[in-house]
Amino acid sequence: MPKYTAGSGHRPTLAKLTELTEQTRTKLTHTGQKLNTTRQKLPKKHQLGVAGVAGLGAAALAFSLVPGGSSQPSTTESVSASSVAFSSEQVEDVKGGVEKQLNDALTQATSAAKKAAEDVKQKAEQERKAKEAASRSAQRAQVKPVAAKSYANNLDGWIRESLDVMKKNGIPGSYDGIKRNILRESSGNPNAINNWDINAINGIPSKGLLQVIPPTFQTYHVPGTSSNIYDPVANITAACNYAADRYGSMDNVNSAY
Repeated sequence: MPKYTAGSGHRPTLAKLTELTEQTRTKLTHTGQKLNTTRQKLPKKHQLGVAGVAGLGAAALAFSLVPGGSSQPSTTESVSASSVAFSSEQVEDVKGGVEKQLNDALTQATSAAKKAAEDVKQKAEQERKAKEAASRSAQRAQVKPVAAKSYANNLDGWIRESLDVMKKNGIPGSYDGIKRNILRESSGNPNAINNWDINAINGIPSKGLLQVIPPTFQTYHVPGTSSNIYDPVANITAACNYAADRYGSMDNVNSAY
């Protein structure tokens, strides 16, 4: 279509210009809604940037609809049939320019939104890793090495160590019950041996603190203790294990057993 020249009689109708203006305004409104939706999902520091982009797009539409960037209002009311002097090609050029500006603004806003979302994701990941590291450090700080329990190398220490082993293995018995029988059987001598009773006659003399014969010691030996029948803790623990099986507890033994 030839451009309008004075006296040529070629003028776009008011209806055509109004239709193009309304189409462009509709697109602007739709794009503005998309930008607002995107802006609401961003942190505050990015919302201002997107709002600025939307504002520029709106301003571009307002000024582009007027030839030469005039600041005249671009409403349909200001365009009268007597003052329309633009060709359809000019109007289409204006429409295309505004659409390009809006598309560019939407692209910029989308890119800003993606970058902001990625920044938020990276920050959240860093915070998660920092919390995990702090949690592991706290757990390591809480775990303190437990010093091995020590016992005196005497009758008191031997009984107490035996009681701890018995407790782990579910063997009953008390400090007083064990000590009472030890004093009666060996007077507290871990190397005591009976060479005169029937067991000795049969070649299996009783040995140790609680005078246990070798077969009984082997049968009732508690894993984790020495295999030496003269070892105080091993001897006490095996004897108490035997007494628990035979009498219910060493506490129930009051004579030779």
